[in-house]
Amino acid sequence: MLFLYCENEKCGKGELGSGFLEKVYENALIIELKKRGFKVEIQKVKIKVFYDETQVGFYLADLLVESSVIVEIKAAESLGYEHECQLINYLKASNVEVGLLLNFRLKPSSREKFFKKNKIKFIRQTR
Repeated sequence: MLFLYCENEKCGKGELGSGFLEKVYENALIIELKKRGFKVEIQKVKIKVFYDETQVGFYLADLLVESSVIVEIKAAESLGYEHECQLINYLKASNVEVGLLLNFRLKPSSREKFFKKNKIKFIRQTR
């Protein structure tokens, strides 16, 4: 998880600064991760959602890193409950155990949150 935080810091505070849309930060984060040799899948993995054993829809997570971490990227004033629910639902509907919610906006107190599937609860917030 720490490697993602480092790239987040570079993309969010370094060359780019704040104020861009999510896609800009996503693209910068992808560059940083790939430079470090990580396998990154970009909105390609469909996470199917079922109700009563019938598929009712699907999600496309922003990033899947090393087939083991779902990364959801935001550029919001702050991270809200709805953002957390989105990532938790990705974890519930997938085989992925760990999720990372990143926010590239100004409020440093809500920049990132980690979630682990087997507990389906917030693990840690940094900054």
